[in-house]
Amino acid sequence: MAGPVIPLRQLVLKVHSRCDLACRHCYVYEHADQSWMSRPRVIAEETVSRTAQRLAEHAEAHGLASVQVILHGGEPLLAGPARLRLVCEQLRTALHGVSELDLRIHTNGLQLTERYLDLFAEYHVRVGISLDGDRAANDRYRLYRDGRSSHDKVLAAIGRLRQDRYRHLFAGLLCTVDVRNDPVAAYDALARLQPPRIDFLLPHATWDAPPLRPEGSDTPYADWLLAVHDRWTEQGCPMPVRLFDSVISTLGGGPARTESLGLESADVVVIETDGSYEQADSLKTAYDGAPVTGKDVVHHTFDEVSRHPGMVARQHGIDALSAQCRECPVVRSCGGGLFAHRYRGDGSGFDNPSVFCADLKQLIESLGARTGVDVGRAVDGFDTLADGSDDGTAVRALAEVRQGVTLGLLKELNAEPARPAGELWEAAWQLALDLQMRDEALLASFLSHPFTRPWAVRCLDDTASPDHLASLVAAVALPVGAVDTVEVPVAAGFVSLPGAGRLRVDTVDRTAALTPDALRGIRWEPVRRLRFGRFDVALDDIDPHRDCLGVPVHSRLTDDEVTPWHQVLCQAIELIAERLPGVAAQMAAGLRVLTPLAAPADPAATSAGGFAALGLHLPEAPDPARVATDLVRGFRLGILDVLLDECELYDEADTRTGALLADTYARAATDAVDTMGRPADRTRAQWRRLAGATSLTALGRRFVDGIGRSL
Repeated sequence: MAGPVIPLRQLVLKVHSRCDLACRHCYVYEHADQSWMSRPRVIAEETVSRTAQRLAEHAEAHGLASVQVILHGGEPLLAGPARLRLVCEQLRTALHGVSELDLRIHTNGLQLTERYLDLFAEYHVRVGISLDGDRAANDRYRLYRDGRSSHDKVLAAIGRLRQDRYRHLFAGLLCTVDVRNDPVAAYDALARLQPPRIDFLLPHATWDAPPLRPEGSDTPYADWLLAVHDRWTEQGCPMPVRLFDSVISTLGGGPARTESLGLESADVVVIETDGSYEQADSLKTAYDGAPVTGKDVVHHTFDEVSRHPGMVARQHGIDALSAQCRECPVVRSCGGGLFAHRYRGDGSGFDNPSVFCADLKQLIESLGARTGVDVGRAVDGFDTLADGSDDGTAVRALAEVRQGVTLGLLKELNAEPARPAGELWEAAWQLALDLQMRDEALLASFLSHPFTRPWAVRCLDDTASPDHLASLVAAVALPVGAVDTVEVPVAAGFVSLPGAGRLRVDTVDRTAALTPDALRGIRWEPVRRLRFGRFDVALDDIDPHRDCLGVPVHSRLTDDEVTPWHQVLCQAIELIAERLPGVAAQMAAGLRVLTPLAAPADPAATSAGGFAALGLHLPEAPDPARVATDLVRGFRLGILDVLLDECELYDEADTRTGALLADTYARAATDAVDTMGRPADRTRAQWRRLAGATSLTALGRRFVDGIGRSL
């Protein structure tokens, strides 16, 4: 089946298919799929070599900055040190210079000797260990075949892993929730081991084989986890808990930290000991053969398995969920739960909510209420703005966001006790309200003028005259004949109408009555327009409030001076359309004003007019490619500036991260047109530094992830 190729960034590699424990909740041996019985115990050398080759080819073809490989089983340590060394060596060698390798192993810990730990230290393999809590919790399921406890041996293994020379290898503890266990006792037992992370997992279940539900609670799993959350927060959140972090991240519009939540496309594939590709291991709990793809590493590439219908089914986000899920208020956090947990054998397959639906909803709503996360902070099209895939739709939505911010500033100006003292304000404010009643598009027109917001901010600071509101209203009302006359302010012998032009007047008065006819006389100087295909922008060298760009603005250009602007901008826009068609579409939708500058702008400066108004300096011999770069950079910085009005992406006290975010976001686009030759790998390295910034919010991390996709 042909389908979109979603890069696979995570590989679960089965290196041994048997286990030294007999855990009764194990999805590999105790659930519907029993394919383990026909597979080799240990992965063959040829399978290892072929897997490493396939993964490296995939990473290189898709430009993946990093991939994660998890060595798994059965019990992976049963493969022995020699075979594990071969696996680590082959993977490291194949991916060297292609992609960063995040290599991990998930183990029950029983065989974890210092010999293994030395091997893992040599190849930088991080170790995750399964432990369900205290002895009582652990021994409910995690026993040897003869019924002996595994608890002491696991604790001894964790003790070795916590030694100073191995501590850096400790990835965390994985705990399967059993509602019969005491949640506080289970958590306390794990916390005493000081793991770098704890991951609580819901037990695998389906509608045909539902989870245990003791009488007395409709949401026992949510109740259990919320009791853990209470204890964890009471202790000051001493380590990350992935499930809680995922809920808070997704509620805030960020990415999930686990495949069991969120709407991100699935990007994980499993390779069994015989080299066959399988879907997520959790599907073994649905029915016999559920994870099968019919493909293997000898005959098929990662791209081919990515197109498998089962893989594609988990890559369509909210559209792939059941009708009940799509209508749920917490769907963007829950994501329908783990795919396997939706299965029902009545013919509906996976087109159902999770069997843990009630628990997930209760958990998410409760954590949202406890933490005060604002769910609605991501603007429409947020992700397409981050990764540059927007076709202009999100930019238009963002322009409406800026209009709302501007209207809020004007209302603040009009409110007591900050009512403006300007003599024209009252009449202009009432006229604006009248225009809104007649046609909301007229109000939107002056709210969207890029220099309205910076003027309003100056008014609140008492550094600008509120009388300018009359000029803004006149600029939209007079050209369409919506009013017969408007009283507007006069400055330096001119009446200026933002976005339209200016009128020379012979009066010593501070105000003048303006009619529609005045805009057609010889004293009227219209704002010149630059039109190139889809682009239609004002070359504004008139607006008295355009001096908000951080650089002195150019005075009114002569007709001869305008000619090179037409020529160079036409070439620059053609270059943008050729190399960055997505950005070109965004600029055509959002850019309204170009303001000539008297000097070059600071590359780090953003326009107070957002993406709708860009300042540009043309030297005597302008280079169209340089102009294109300046335009793209300014536009991207403007998008980010408007986003930051609405979204908290990082701790504003961390100015270094703010500057890094702005520069990386701009470079992610300008690398395509920058003739200075800044290498793309420098931008990727800068992005990696940004991705590690601790001051990013959940929404900020989502935005940074989007930048990464664009690279």
